[in-house]
Amino acid sequence: MDYLASDLGITRWVLAGTNYVYPRTTNKILEAYLKSKGVAEKGIMITYTPFGHSDWQSIVSDMKRFGSAGQMTAVVSTINGDANVPFYKELANQGISAEDIPVGEEELSGIDTKNLVGHLAACNYFQSVESKENDAFIEQWQAYIKDPKRVTNDPMEATYIGFNMWATAVKKAGTTEVDSVSETMIGMRTPNLNGSLAVMNENQYLSKPVLIGEIQADSQFEIVWSTDDLVAGDAWSDYLPGSKDIIANWSSPMRCGNYNTVTKTCAGSSF
Repeated sequence: MDYLASDLGITRWVLAGTNYVYPRTTNKILEAYLKSKGVAEKGIMITYTPFGHSDWQSIVSDMKRFGSAGQMTAVVSTINGDANVPFYKELANQGISAEDIPVGEEELSGIDTKNLVGHLAACNYFQSVESKENDAFIEQWQAYIKDPKRVTNDPMEATYIGFNMWATAVKKAGTTEVDSVSETMIGMRTPNLNGSLAVMNENQYLSKPVLIGEIQADSQFEIVWSTDDLVAGDAWSDYLPGSKDIIANWSSPMRCGNYNTVTKTCAGSSF
């Protein structure tokens, strides 16, 4: 959101998602964040569609109308899976390009990118990352799959980090018992494919870099922005009233995923 606002001059926002918990939670946080930055409610459009939604004509028309108010507009998309294909086709059908209304996309896997060129994706990893670790991983993956054209993606890097971190923790703990391995992981640093180290925090979320990539005609991403350092994963949002006073800390002695810093109590799961 900060990149779109500061680098592209976006002042009006469409938050478009599939109708389930992840997009709704994401958009609650994004709406609160935008309002904290001074964006008026009339400058935010929120829309949800079912899984597999295919009839985008009226919704894209609404987006186009919303974006024609004389201010720069962007769509932040948490549209899931197959529904992306007709969504981007309809954007193209109605003449909406990345220059008119850029779309920040969370999921691109399996999509024909001819209608996507110039739009953006936010991830922790892209195949185009330049590092010796990434070069070695791509070579190993393509040799394993016996296909030099197969690409890597963000979930693959997450699995690479997670498995290697788990294996290291098992060796250190001397057991595969879940609680022991989980606590051993806290503070652990494991190489990622960006050439830095992923860190497991006390809340059981990783610290990782964040990248923004622009979709190219060859279905790859040109990285146009990245964080200067790792970004710590946060279990609770600072922008929601029911969440801002809560932290997660799975290290001893707290061991709580829902600790209220005001009441000093653990209201949720613990072990």
